[in-house]
Amino acid sequence: MRRRALGTATASAVALSLACGTGVQAADAIPHQGPARTADRAAVRTAVRADVWVTTPDRTEMLHQRDPVAFQRGASTRTTITIDPTRTFQSMDGFGAALTDSAAAVLSGLPARTRDDAMRRLFDPGQGIGVSFLRQPIGSSDFTAAQQHYSLDDVPAGKTDLPLAHFSIAHDQQQILPLLRQAKRLNPKLTVMATPWSPPAWMKTTDSLFSGRLKDDPKIYDAYARYLVKFLQAYAAAGVPVDYLSVQNEPQNRNVNGYPSADLPVEQEAAVIKILGPLLRRAGLHTRILGYDHNWVTHPGDVGTTPPGEDPQTDYPYEILDSDAAKWVAGTAYHCYAGDPSAQSALHDAHPEKGIWFTECSGSHAPGDTPEQIFRGTLTWHARTLAVGATRNWAKSVVNWNIALDADDGPHLGGCDTCTGLLTVRGDGTVSADAEYFTIGHLSKFVKPGAVRIASTNFGTTGWNGQLTDVAFRNPDGSTALIVHNENDDPRSFAVAVGEQTFEYTLPGGALATFTWPRSTALRTSTHEVPLTGAKATAQPAGDGSAALAVDADASTRWSSGQAQAPGQYLQVDLGRTTRFDEVALDSGDNLGDYARGWKLSTSLDGTTWHDVRSGTGTGQLTTVKVPGTRARYLRVTSTGSAGAWWSLADLRLYG
Repeated sequence: MRRRALGTATASAVALSLACGTGVQAADAIPHQGPARTADRAAVRTAVRADVWVTTPDRTEMLHQRDPVAFQRGASTRTTITIDPTRTFQSMDGFGAALTDSAAAVLSGLPARTRDDAMRRLFDPGQGIGVSFLRQPIGSSDFTAAQQHYSLDDVPAGKTDLPLAHFSIAHDQQQILPLLRQAKRLNPKLTVMATPWSPPAWMKTTDSLFSGRLKDDPKIYDAYARYLVKFLQAYAAAGVPVDYLSVQNEPQNRNVNGYPSADLPVEQEAAVIKILGPLLRRAGLHTRILGYDHNWVTHPGDVGTTPPGEDPQTDYPYEILDSDAAKWVAGTAYHCYAGDPSAQSALHDAHPEKGIWFTECSGSHAPGDTPEQIFRGTLTWHARTLAVGATRNWAKSVVNWNIALDADDGPHLGGCDTCTGLLTVRGDGTVSADAEYFTIGHLSKFVKPGAVRIASTNFGTTGWNGQLTDVAFRNPDGSTALIVHNENDDPRSFAVAVGEQTFEYTLPGGALATFTWPRSTALRTSTHEVPLTGAKATAQPAGDGSAALAVDADASTRWSSGQAQAPGQYLQVDLGRTTRFDEVALDSGDNLGDYARGWKLSTSLDGTTWHDVRSGTGTGQLTTVKVPGTRARYLRVTSTGSAGAWWSLADLRLYG
């Protein structure tokens, strides 16, 4: 791993009464459509309720279950997260961390009762957070409690072991495997991935676990592939089948600090995979291979250490999936230490047939940061970048680094000295949960293996824009889990809409929340979103030419008038072809107050002859205009009111 320094929030914690976040108050009630009837009153009594769990940066709430909030029929004037269960994306494997040698050592050193309690807090879906994905080092990493680094086939210097006669998992049988078996008992749906930090030293150009490459010899490539297969077979025999395997951790990380590593160019990784794939098949193993297992973009330090005359291979994951090794590769694994999660979507667009897994990020801190700064900085960065950012960009997993460390962020042998874990085991035998426990827990406890991500409007960005960011999932039992993070330091109020049902809520500054609700016929939607692929937008005033941002299916971007609202301003959309639709959503996003005070919707088949189909007065951030059976190629939304605020459209959506 490579340490990432997380930003530290400097604003003081916001003092906030819990009453502001416990649901819709009478004064804020969502307006109902039409007069109240007996059937309506009965519906209220049987309203679907969302359960709510909240974690705040000041730690006044840590996965705290609040009172549930009820869906009500009608719209809201607030920023609205619109969920569309008919649009689905990737399925989820799970969420978790790595049971490193260090983590195993600190957990194993606890009294049995305390250790069992810590394991339940981690893996039990009911009594704990239900960690559902573990990434396991093959041999030593920087986080080892041993006195020296090791592989699973160490021989004296100058010797080789092509038959792998000295291969052994005896080290792992002492502490790691017993804990892995306990974890699988606590959560039978646990997924396990394995990754080596280095091949055995005798396979490498340096004859060392540090730095170097595989020797460019077909016999070495074959031996390394067999080494990985023997590991998988040994773990399966020990009761821990491995679901996924990458052939090298961070294959471009050449600037390591005293821990195992290997520089594995694309050509060598592909060569190993082409041997490994058939070996797995012949061995009857169902382990799937993941490529790359490194940062979202090639780290500048990795580019800078490229050997003279060699290509820095900044398109490493693309080159693997474009190679003839790709037939054996299930997809690509990513880390967080350079770049941002949008790289995952770019790769998905290029290779939609392959999966994306996010497999490592460590909480970290600058020397001298207070515990309060570390918690706040880690919670908010991981919430927006991983819990939401990685999953909204096709990740099937979110996996942090160490699942447990001691109070000195160790033990470690080289490498990172400011990394944090999900749990901290202190010298007095007590165990405390850190920020990563909660960012992973807001996912793993509520988003079950096999869940599918579903569409939801999202206003925040991984780079922090102070707005609301979210991601939604449908579980195998039909229930829904919605994760929402308030990026702002101040409380933010918003609504959540599913079909014709809505609830309103307020989150404290920086808070991370999970909302869950059961499958219900009351939340069915009779419409589906009409894709605007290829649509082109123009606007008056043209401003900075950002009209296209209103039709990019991304509510974190927007078109704005750039000046006070006035009659005659408009946004016009060419759908590219005649399209049928029944509703138009005019979403001003989380830019509070930027909604049109008055509006008119017009349509055209040819862009010349226009028909005014609806008009009205804006009352809030989201306006839904019902236009049953409308057919048009062109739409124009015109401002008919005046206001000192700009007019913004973050998202224009059509439903059919």
